[in-house]
Amino acid sequence: MKLLMLGGTEYVGRAITEDALARGWEVTVFHRGRHAPPPGTASLLGDRTEAGGLTALAAGEWDLAVDTWGGAPTAVRDAARLLHGRVGHFTYISSRSVYTYPSPPGLGEGAPVVEGSADAAPQGYAQDKRGGELAAVGAFGEEHALLVRPGLIIGPYENVGRLPWWLNRAARGGPMLAPGPRELPLQYIDVRDLARWTLDAARDGRGGAYNLVSPLGHTTMGGLLDAVTAVTGGRADLRWTAAEPIRDAGIEPWTELPIWLPEGELHDYMFGGDVTKALAAGLVCRPVEETVAATWSWLESLGGAAPQRPDRPAPGIGAEREAALIG
Repeated sequence: MKLLMLGGTEYVGRAITEDALARGWEVTVFHRGRHAPPPGTASLLGDRTEAGGLTALAAGEWDLAVDTWGGAPTAVRDAARLLHGRVGHFTYISSRSVYTYPSPPGLGEGAPVVEGSADAAPQGYAQDKRGGELAAVGAFGEEHALLVRPGLIIGPYENVGRLPWWLNRAARGGPMLAPGPRELPLQYIDVRDLARWTLDAARDGRGGAYNLVSPLGHTTMGGLLDAVTAVTGGRADLRWTAAEPIRDAGIEPWTELPIWLPEGELHDYMFGGDVTKALAAGLVCRPVEETVAATWSWLESLGGAAPQRPDRPAPGIGAEREAALIG
């Protein structure tokens, strides 16, 4: 198979590129040149935000194309239109954020989505991703455009900092704030499972939207933090704390305590997706222990300093604020 990867040097794009290379596929990476693509790929340079930025894609044919773009939908639109007729199947990595908020848990791909337009300038993450979906379908049609809707993504190469923060915090040891309850269910996708399923689905010619996260309750907050403390040497002493004192202390879920959301409307929205369709199409999610161990191994290879996207603030609570709450 010949794969064109639009953005294949970081996180999701890199995981998809490496999975394709492991299959023996021929991979071309179109990127801006800010990071080196994985060895074994062909490289095409261009900046989709600039006039003439797609010139490098004016020639060439591929079986599959995968696009991870998260900005203005017009970038997806222009690339998809340019590639139509020279690419057999187009995949767009979207997001479960396209669903309107709030939404009750258990909704599938037919749930209401936000407004979006393929012709829009940047509006916001959810609207941009929805516009990207419409751009992909507009160029390739529903049968030949696969819309992958992951939720929380964790694993090696993470450049948002959520799981790396917990790993580095646990590695420091000592009393560690553990936001509860322990049995709080989580729903996420290991980036390597996302990559594998996406390429399988694209190869098989699947079209339409698919929620791509682990089944409900695949792990819990307790399961995640137990794995984190175990892989980092068991030096951290988990101090399980209910949501109310965390809220009273002014500590922000998701940002200061990455991944964690207290029970309620937002938790249901983020961790309540129905993945029946993806499971029927072959989705397999590895145990959380494998995800955590692989991420720690990658993080150690970098000396503990994970890459951080410049458009995302680094997550995590400061040591003083943590100590003030747990004593």
